[in-house]
Amino acid sequence: MSFLARTARAAFQLLLSSFLLSVRYYATEAPAGSGDRLRLSFALPHQTIYSKAEVQQVNIASTAGDMGILANHVPSIEQLKPGVIEILENPNTSKKYFVSGGFAIVNPNSSLDINAIEAFPLDEFSPEAIRTNLAEAQRVASTASTEEEKAVAKIEVEVYEALQAALGKTS
Repeated sequence: MSFLARTARAAFQLLLSSFLLSVRYYATEAPAGSGDRLRLSFALPHQTIYSKAEVQQVNIASTAGDMGILANHVPSIEQLKPGVIEILENPNTSKKYFVSGGFAIVNPNSSLDINAIEAFPLDEFSPEAIRTNLAEAQRVASTASTEEEKAVAKIEVEVYEALQAALGKTS
């Protein structure tokens, strides 16, 4: 083997070994230690819902798919889609909020920052009102005269459909 081939092979092995040492993996379950809880900050433009609160797990609806976030989760930034954020404070306590959109930032220090445009407790919604408003938004979307009106109505339809699906999952 030539000097150049040996050097290239050694460089490749060094690169491969350093890559394998730096790989991070998704959390599969929360670690058992007391200090291994997720620190959650959940804020709206007008209100802070959680501020560095220790929780067991947070489930979000992101544009990349639904995901559960535990302590030691791989860092990422997720765009939230209209849907439910479920916060498991402990194995027996869960709170659910419907968000219309926003971002979730998973930090490498077992903390999660959620910034949402709007969020409301899921139990505050009336299924009848959602059905009525969804039908109206669908009517406006199909009869709107301008592209702007159609776009606004389609966004409303998407949010009402997501809210209707969220309420269907809880019953």
